[in-house]
Amino acid sequence: MNPAELEAAILFEQRGSLGVVVLNRPKAVNALTAGMCELMLAQLQSWAVDDAIDQVLVYGNGDRGLCAGGDIVAIYRDALDQQAGGGNNSSAAFWATEYRLNSLISRYPKPYIAFMDGLVLGGGVGISAHGSHRLVTERTRCGMPETTIGFVPDVGGTFLLSRAPGETGTHAALTGSHLAAADVLFLGMADEFVPSERLSELALALESEPVDEVLPRFVAAAPASALQQEQQLIDEAYAAQSVEQILSSLRSVTTEDQETAAGYAQTIESKSPTALKVALASLRRSRELSSLEEALDQEYRVGLRLLAGHDMAEGIRAQVIDKDRNPQWQPASLAEVSDSDVESYFVRNGEHELGLAAAVQS
Repeated sequence: MNPAELEAAILFEQRGSLGVVVLNRPKAVNALTAGMCELMLAQLQSWAVDDAIDQVLVYGNGDRGLCAGGDIVAIYRDALDQQAGGGNNSSAAFWATEYRLNSLISRYPKPYIAFMDGLVLGGGVGISAHGSHRLVTERTRCGMPETTIGFVPDVGGTFLLSRAPGETGTHAALTGSHLAAADVLFLGMADEFVPSERLSELALALESEPVDEVLPRFVAAAPASALQQEQQLIDEAYAAQSVEQILSSLRSVTTEDQETAAGYAQTIESKSPTALKVALASLRRSRELSSLEEALDQEYRVGLRLLAGHDMAEGIRAQVIDKDRNPQWQPASLAEVSDSDVESYFVRNGEHELGLAAAVQS
């Protein structure tokens, strides 16, 4: 992306006392690039100490969503380069900047308001669900679909999902499902429901009024959460300590939930076996971590190793490049992914550690 294209891809405006971030790649559902993250990080840092800015709003242009995630075509090229022994690890630099941005948003000293309208996937979750005021609409379709492409939830997704009620976050991570507004609220990844037709009016009001004063005028009741209704089934099945046991539990359901459970199992079985096992381990470990930054450090460690493996490039190829939806995973079965294989993804990576947790503590 050349400088002119980058400048057009993410827009920054001051409207009254409101700082506004507009993701402006509607044809790509506002997918994030490394350059966009760099500019957003710098602008937020500037606004954080600018007395003329009282609060910040982020939304996406177009009618398809806030953000469909990171630029996975660029990541695909990088993954192929890694497999070929190349040294240009551009994804590592991208993730390092993106994760610093996620951390800044979570600790932002001013209200950070995100319109989670339409598609909010992967990296889109990272720039919204760590904010102080996270608003979903009837159009919201949010999720962490990384296991579909041989990856695991990142941008702090393991931290968020590991703290969802019961095992519902585990379910969301392994299936990679797109979730409606009520489910996002239930998971704790959003705060309020606002009808999409009122977002423009809300944005205008935020130019001169504090969000906590203006927001109650726009909030509406969300529909019932399907995840909440299925929580007992999910908690019982996903409490197991291995993906194989989770699948066995889902396949063993004989109650009126049998069809639902079987559908969950079928969805999980289509994902990368390696990604599934590493994702489950990531979630279990994240439950024990005390900060978002520790989770981001772990996700960075895991991500670099997945990038150098087979399944991530293959998953992106099948979903985005060739679009045959027929990935050939290696290893092809859960049984071929050993505990020691999984553990290897979490070994500290020397000079390649991200070090966010240490940075915020210093």
